[in-house]
Amino acid sequence: MEEVTRDCVVSLAAFAAIFGMVYVFLMTRHRERMTMLDRGLTDNPFRKPQQNSLAALKYGMLLVGVGIGYLVAWVLYDYCGMSDTVSITSMICIFGGSSLILNYIIVKSKGLDKE
Repeated sequence: MEEVTRDCVVSLAAFAAIFGMVYVFLMTRHRERMTMLDRGLTDNPFRKPQQNSLAALKYGMLLVGVGIGYLVAWVLYDYCGMSDTVSITSMICIFGGSSLILNYIIVKSKGLDKE
C-alpha cells in the first residue's frame, strides 16, 4: 500500500512541476509583451524564425536510420544470438549517426547550407 501512495505522490509532483514551469513561462512572456506595448515598441521579438526546409530532410533521414537500425538489431538478436540491449543500442546509434552524416554530405554537396 505504501508503494501505491508513493507512486501517486510522485506522479502528482511531476505533473505539478511541469504545469508550474509552463505557467511561469507563459506568464513571463505575457508580461514582456505587455511591457513592450506600454513602451510603444511594435517589433515582435517572439516571431518564429523562418521554417528551415532542411530540417525535414534531417529528421526524416534520422528516423529512417533509426528504423533501419532497429530492424538490423532485431535480425542480429534473432538470428545471430546477440544480446538484445547491445544490438538495439549499437545499431540505432550507428544507423542514426550514419543518416545524419549522410544528410550533412547531401546538404554540403548541393550547396544548400547557409554558411
